[in-house]
This record gives sequence, C-alpha cells and structure tokens, in this order.
Amino acid sequence: MTPDEVLATPLRFLKGVGPRRAADLEHAGLTTLEDLLYRFPIRYEDRSRLQTIASLKPGPSASIAGRILSCGLRTTRRPGFKIFEAAVDDGSATLRVIWMNQPYLRDVFTRGQQVILFGSVEMRGHGGLQLTNPQYEIVDEEEGETIHTGRIVPVYEKTGAVTPKMQRRLVYEALQKLPAEIPDHLPEDIRARMGLPSRRAAILAAHFPPGDASIEALNRFATPAQRRLIFEEAFLFQVGVFARRESAAVERKPIVVKVDDRIRDSARAVLPFRLTGDQKQALKAIVDDMQRPQPMNRLLQGDVGAGKTIVALLAALVAMENGLQVAFMAPTEILAEQHFFNISRLLQASRFRALLVTGSTPAGVRRTQLAEIASGSVQLVVGTHALVQGTVRFKQLGLVVIDEQHRFGVMQRATLRTKGLLPDVLVMTATPIPRTLALTLYGDLDVSVIRELPAGRLAIKTVAKPESRREEIYKFVREQLEAGRQAYVVYPLVEESEKVDVKAATEMADHLQQEIFPEFRLGLLHGRMKGDAKDRVMRAFAAGELHMLVSTTVVEVGVDVGNASVMIVEHAERFGLSQLHQLRGRVGRDRHQSYCFLLYQAPLSDEARERLKAMTDTTDGFEIAERDLRQRGPGDFFGTRQAGIPTFRMIDLIRDHEMLMLAQEEAGRWFKASAPPPAAIEKLLANWEQRFKLIEVG
Repeated sequence: MTPDEVLATPLRFLKGVGPRRAADLEHAGLTTLEDLLYRFPIRYEDRSRLQTIASLKPGPSASIAGRILSCGLRTTRRPGFKIFEAAVDDGSATLRVIWMNQPYLRDVFTRGQQVILFGSVEMRGHGGLQLTNPQYEIVDEEEGETIHTGRIVPVYEKTGAVTPKMQRRLVYEALQKLPAEIPDHLPEDIRARMGLPSRRAAILAAHFPPGDASIEALNRFATPAQRRLIFEEAFLFQVGVFARRESAAVERKPIVVKVDDRIRDSARAVLPFRLTGDQKQALKAIVDDMQRPQPMNRLLQGDVGAGKTIVALLAALVAMENGLQVAFMAPTEILAEQHFFNISRLLQASRFRALLVTGSTPAGVRRTQLAEIASGSVQLVVGTHALVQGTVRFKQLGLVVIDEQHRFGVMQRATLRTKGLLPDVLVMTATPIPRTLALTLYGDLDVSVIRELPAGRLAIKTVAKPESRREEIYKFVREQLEAGRQAYVVYPLVEESEKVDVKAATEMADHLQQEIFPEFRLGLLHGRMKGDAKDRVMRAFAAGELHMLVSTTVVEVGVDVGNASVMIVEHAERFGLSQLHQLRGRVGRDRHQSYCFLLYQAPLSDEARERLKAMTDTTDGFEIAERDLRQRGPGDFFGTRQAGIPTFRMIDLIRDHEMLMLAQEEAGRWFKASAPPPAAIEKLLANWEQRFKLIEVG
C-alpha cells in the first residue's frame, strides 16, 4: 500500500472499531485513518509524575503505580447501584480505589495485576484516602508502553459512545500503521525556512508528546509540532483561496459595464446628499470592478449608519444604465421592505422600475411579478430568500447585492449566483468583521470599508443603568419626545416566559402607553406579526405618526428612521455585543444628538459586565467586533454555523490570528512562484472545498 492508501484506510478496519463505533466516528466526520489522526486532542494532562501512595494528599489528581491486592463488586442500598472496589499497594502503602456503577470492571481487573491509575484523591469517611473513578491502565510488563497514564496524556472530545479513552487507544493503533514516510503538504523550502518538523513527526508529537514536552506549551498549542500543524492547515486554506481567485479570473461576463458622462449624470440625479470620502472610494472600487471582464466579488463593510446602501444603489444604477438587471437581497422581510421603500423613493428621479418580492407576496401578484422580471421590464428586484427560489427567472441579471450576507446559508447565495450569467456580486455587512474572520470568511473577496460617518452625524451617547434608575430615563425620554424626537424600546421576548424573567414587549407596550406615556402614540412590532401589519407599524413610525416603537429585535438590522434619537434596550445583559451595537445603530442616523440606554437587571455576570463596558467605552463597530470575537469565539459570532465559516481541525481563529496572516503571505508568495496549471487548480479546489466543508459561493 502507498502512504496515501494507508491514510485513506476506512476506520472500520482498525482494531477495536466495530460497526457501532464506526457509525459514531462517521457521525463526527471521521471515516478514514487520516480523519482520525487529524482530530487532535482538546487538552493534555500530565500523568507522568508517579507519586507514592504514602505521599498522597486529598484534592489534586494524582498518578500512582501499584499491584492489585484484592478487587471485587459490592452492592449498595440503592437498587441497581454497585461499586467496584480494589486495594492497590505500591510498597509504600495500600490505597482503596473505587469505581461507581461500572460492574463490567470485574472482567477487567484481577488480583496481582500491575496497574497505573490517575484520578482525584478524596477523603474517606474513616479518615483514610481513596481514588474515585480513576483512569486506569493495566501494564503489560513485557510491552512496557502505557498510553492512558504514566505520561503526558492527550484528552479528546467525546464522540457519541466513543469516549476520550477509546479514542486514545484508536489513535495509538492508527499511529502504529503510519508509514515511515508520508507525503508532506508543506513546500520543503517553507518548512526549512520556518524550522518546522516533518508532517509525520508533528502528528506523532501532537497526539503523544515526548516526556520532556512542556504541559503549559501543549495546552497553549504552542509546541513546534502543534504550530507546524496549525500553519499547515492555514497554508492549505489560503492556497485554496488563491486558487479560487485564480479560477474566477478565467471567467468572462457576457456584458461588461461601461461608464460615460450620461451615466454619471444619471447617478448624480438620484443622489440625495454629498458622498463622504470613504463612500466615494468604495464606489470607485466597485465601479472599477464592474468595468472588468471578470465577475466582481467584493465585500462592502461599513459600520451601522455609514451609508452602504446608497453606494450599492449607485452601483445598481450603473448596471441598469448598461441594460442589466439587479437583485437586491435582504435577510428579513422587514429589511427588504425598508430597502424597497428607500430605493423606490430614490429611483423616482430615474427611468427604472423596482419590485419587491417576498415570501408573503400573494400568488396572483407574484405570477405577474415573475413575468415582469423574466421579460426584463423590471430592472431592480428587492427581496428575501424568496429570490433564490426556482420560480424566479431574470432576463439579464448583471449585479447581485446581498445585505447582511452572513445570515444567508451558503447554498442560498450559490443558487442566486446561478440565476445570472456570471453577475457581479456585492456583499454588504453592517456587522464589522474582525480581521481573522475576514481572512477566512471573505478571503476570496476584495474588501471595501466605510468607516467615516456622513457629515454632521454625532457620536451616540451610551449609558448602562440598573432597572432602579428607570424613572429618570423615562423623564429624559419624555423631554426628547416633547422636543419632536422619537424613541425605540427593545425587549428580548415577545410574550412572558415562565422560565425566563423578562418583561414581554406586548405587556410593556400596554404599560408604557397607559401609565407612563399616555399623551404619546406608541406602536408595537414583533416577529410574529404578519408582514402587512409590520409594514403598517414601521411606515407609521417612519412617517412620525408614532412617537415610540416598542419592539423585539426585529429592528436590529437596517431599520432607518432619522428622527429617532433614543434607544432603550431592556434586559441589556441578555443581548450579545454585536446585537447591542446593531440596536444602538438604529439611532444617530441624522443630525440630532442620540442616546442609547442599556437597562440591566443586577447582579451582572462578569461576561455581561464586560459587554456593557465595551458598549459604553466605544461606538467603533470594528473595536466592538474584535471584543465580541474574543468573548464568544467564532462559532457563535454570527449566531449560526451556516455562516460559511470553514471547518478547521487545528486553527483557533482568535489564538492563531498571527499564524493565519503569516500563512496568507507565504501562500500568496508560493502560488505566484509555482503558477499551478488550471487542471492542478481544479483538483486542488475540489479537495479544498471538501476538506474545509465549503461550497462555492462566488
């Protein structure tokens, strides 16, 4: 067998893996020897320092070696509950060892066996010591090598019925089958220059570290073996990103956009205000991309209220002036409606028609809409995920704008892309993406950032207050409403939950209207309302007919009412950092000074206190995003695993951000120097997408 064939061996052929274990392992994505060897320990325990029984003290875990003097199963007063008990002697003293409710151990242990045990030392009722439920290993005195105790031991995440101990045994068996030479994924010159161990040596040392390895370095994933494997994964990922860019570079759009004075005049006619420097720069980069023969893949990042939508609309206008259609996609109906309302208003000065397509559009209206889109008589279509359904057909889709793209599944994005003949793709997000996530999530996209807020905007004043200060906040809100401003009050839930002590939006809307602000008009908005009812409330608030909007988090993204100057977030301690920042971004969208009050219920957890402090420290969304990533980790940053975050085996996006940067530089240099042919790139991409569980998006 070649080394590659050995690594591809199905795990069912490994000693100790029956059909049940094979199914559990497969459920965790482990089907081959290589899969198992690339599922690394989550931590390491130093069980190498054997103590004498006489020196043991209650408290910390300890490793001992001794001989079993006696052992047996003991029944207890609890029906069905049994204790397996052993007496172990090491020459210095004898120790009682017990395992709770593990009767099968009577078939494992016998008198006279030499064992190594690792577990917590506890006081017994009569003043003696005992080991409780320790990890154990029976020492074969001829074989000598132990893997569960008496050394630095790898600890794996439990996989179905496969325990960390079983996995340790399976990994050990797999390592015995590893050929003396295996293909190395890293180019030799990079490995030599960085002083990295070989792939085989790194795999061995990452699973079963040598005795002189530092336990502290191992648990920081900072040993040479671990760093090599982290770099290897980052390098392979970044090479795939470069390959994807290279693959996209050979594609050609059927219609390449052109820009002349007539189109520039058309854009100026719809522009309601002067663009900021950042907006101009972003628009230039987007339009430059649109004029290239290859399809655009660009991410437009901007903090809340930075004016991304007007930039996207001007890009849409350029596409439409070139005879192309535009799809504008938002994650929720309320946000799609908001975009449609704003876009329609701005397009009144142009000759183009916009249409709103959502899941709640009546069937008859929808049939007419679909015919208009297919004929090309509608140039701009705004919608939710309903736009990716098979029935929507475009005549000549040239530009796809995706707002808050992390809320879409990767399959939905890919489906929309296939509806046009290689359209330009502009992805927008108001959730600033930390650099490490941007490197992995959007590595193959060009990035434009709008940091500058429109002229005249003032920073939002943010304060965190306990609920006991509610009355003074209500007094301040009343002053704002009397001055002609509007306010939001946001709650975590729609209706009272017996399990969670939160005030429901529905009940509080009644309370605020009748008892606190009877002289003002209040509206209620929540996710369970029908689309037309939500629309009526939002339009009334936007038109100034409602003074206050009591809402759940449906207002989190995109709702734009310039006259609103106060945001009150109830139970702010229950919200995530990015969500709080998005909610705060609903105010401060005009020239009025705006305020955000974070009402919390004491006592606060350390994490909640840190979140509220971050909110009062800064209004910079990029700083907030970095703190949020550090607090929550990448898996929860978007609140969904469907975010398209690659599946990494070794990389931790927070811990390893410097390694990711280095890998990007090295991969770029290598890719340019080696210039792989198209066939090699195609093969590399097929393996890459399978390896990192990614689907082609753009």
